[in-house]
Amino acid sequence: MRAYNSLILPLFMAFAAPSAAQTPPAQITITGIGEIAAAPDMATVTLGVTTTAKTARAAMADNASQLIEVLTTLKSAGVAPRDLQTSGLSLQPNWTNNPNGDANSIDGYTAVNQLSVRVRDLAALGATLDAAIGEGANTLNGIEFGMSAPAPLLDSARKAAVFDARHRAEILAIAAGVTLGPVLLISEASGYDPQPKFVRAAMASVPVEGGEISVSASVTITWQLLAPN
Repeated sequence: MRAYNSLILPLFMAFAAPSAAQTPPAQITITGIGEIAAAPDMATVTLGVTTTAKTARAAMADNASQLIEVLTTLKSAGVAPRDLQTSGLSLQPNWTNNPNGDANSIDGYTAVNQLSVRVRDLAALGATLDAAIGEGANTLNGIEFGMSAPAPLLDSARKAAVFDARHRAEILAIAAGVTLGPVLLISEASGYDPQPKFVRAAMASVPVEGGEISVSASVTITWQLLAPN
């Protein structure tokens, strides 16, 4: 009988131990948001030249000649070659509807050449645009402000997100009568996505306003919760 009891006890302990080990510690998971605003130090402008002519060759030749003048002007204004990039090039026929019921016919061609231009001297942005338009740029499709070195701004946003998450976690822990323990997990969902904040000043001849941009970061942190002593 003693041998039987001595066998039962270890078996019971072997089955009981895993259930106790599977009990997870109390945890809290909070997502913090950090946002940092700063004045931009560069702008990316999309501009270009659109020309029309009776033949495709003439439309492209006129476009090329006009665009060369625009490029020369931009480089003279201080835009580096590495900051000039062709972003779109197209040649399309212009169709005319014939009122007598005949098939539509081609009545000339339209050539479009677009440039993506990074302007690093914001004080000269308005004057640069004015000069490009004066030399033949006849399409302007938008301006996007940004930072030439966004990493420090994004790092500040990350720190702010961590502080925000911890602040909120501490408030909830105190209200629940517990304290924060060690950090169990940190994950980040962030990226450099500058958003305009507000307008500050106009620049030079073409009215262009830089304002401020904001960079945000999102950090999710999980802490272990400790019961009060």
